[in-house]
Amino acid sequence: MSTSSFSQNSDAPVKTIASLDVPRYMGTWYEIAKFPNWFQKKCVSNTQAVYSIRPDGNVKVLNSCKTDDGETSLAEGLARQLGPKDSPKLQVRFAPEWLSFLPMVWGEYWVIDLDPQYQVAAVSDSKREYLWVLSRTPQLDKKSYDDVLMRLQGQQFDTRKLEMTSQTNTSQKN
Repeated sequence: MSTSSFSQNSDAPVKTIASLDVPRYMGTWYEIAKFPNWFQKKCVSNTQAVYSIRPDGNVKVLNSCKTDDGETSLAEGLARQLGPKDSPKLQVRFAPEWLSFLPMVWGEYWVIDLDPQYQVAAVSDSKREYLWVLSRTPQLDKKSYDDVLMRLQGQQFDTRKLEMTSQTNTSQKN
C-alpha cells in the first residue's frame, strides 16, 4: 500500500483518458460510487445516467435516482464536448438553456478512466471535487472496482471519500 497522502489539492493535474468515442459512450450508465455532493443529496438509490446524441451533435443527459419517499427524481441536461471530436473533456449543464451563456452553469465532465470495452468509467473534474464510478451494469464485481480505485489513487484521488450507491430492483436493459 502506498504511503502517499490523499490530498485533494494535488499539484499534479487530473489526467483524462487519451480519447473518447462519444457514440460508443452513449447509453445507460449506473452509478457505483460517488464523492458526496450537494446536488445529489436527495438520491438514496438507483442512480443512473442515460446519454444520447442530439440532432445538433451535443449529448442529452437524463439523470435519475430514487429518493427517500420512493419517488424517482429526474434531471435533464446537456453535455458538449470541448476540443476535438474524440476529446474526453465535456461540459454539462442542467440549468435552463437561456442561462447557457453563463460560464458558471457549465460543469466539467472529464472521463478519467474507461476500460477498452466501455463497460466501466470514472468521471471527475479538473479540481478533484467530484468523482463518479460508473458501470454499464447495476453492480460491479469487486476486482473491477478495486482496479478502478487503484488507478484513481494513482491520480491522487482520496477514494476513502467515495460513497457506494445502492442499486436495487433495477431492470437492466443492456
